[in-house]
Amino acid sequence: MRDASVCSAMYAVRADAARAVIAYSGLDVAEVFPGKAVCALTFVDYRDGDLDAYHEFGVAFLIRPPGRASSVGLGDLRQAGVFIHWLPVDQRFTLEAGRTIWGFPKELADIELRLGSPYKRCIVRKDGRLVLDLLLRPGVPVLGPGAMVPLDAFTHREGVTRRVPWSVQARGVRVRPGGALIRLGNHPVAKELSELGLPKRALFSSTVAQATMTFGGAEPL
Repeated sequence: MRDASVCSAMYAVRADAARAVIAYSGLDVAEVFPGKAVCALTFVDYRDGDLDAYHEFGVAFLIRPPGRASSVGLGDLRQAGVFIHWLPVDQRFTLEAGRTIWGFPKELADIELRLGSPYKRCIVRKDGRLVLDLLLRPGVPVLGPGAMVPLDAFTHREGVTRRVPWSVQARGVRVRPGGALIRLGNHPVAKELSELGLPKRALFSSTVAQATMTFGGAEPL
């Protein structure tokens, strides 16, 4: 993916609730604090890439890669992985490619992004029902371009869990504590998020004005 804008909010949620959500994958969440896991909500405007232009929203969890300790400090995220739990997109080509090549749990949804103002907003609707409305307030600039922490992505589809190598180069990064306002709708995914304790204050939020991403081949576990 050659050009994208990325906005994310990270939340501390109950580890036991998060484990129940991703139990189908056979993976385990990473505890960044005792009894606490991290749920990430992310929306992306992909402007140019091999999968064409599209919008995407993601619900993901920091997980303990197989063979690693269950505890992962926020200061050492290289010990963690990212499990992609829900990944709606608004274009069919990326849906089919993402499912077939990497096993990403992509499905079609209505994803409205409002990125032209200082506040960044994403509204997700699925089957005519509101899932969520997420508003981010960008924080302070992080000086200079660079690589973000390289975390393997993990996916699960049709009974198979896969590891996907993933790297990101980012420019125009802004980060702040909190900085996110979330409103949940009446869709089942919204109910699942509410059972994790959302809405609540985010640990931190981030915005990336320009990102390039590379995904390697999927490796079944």
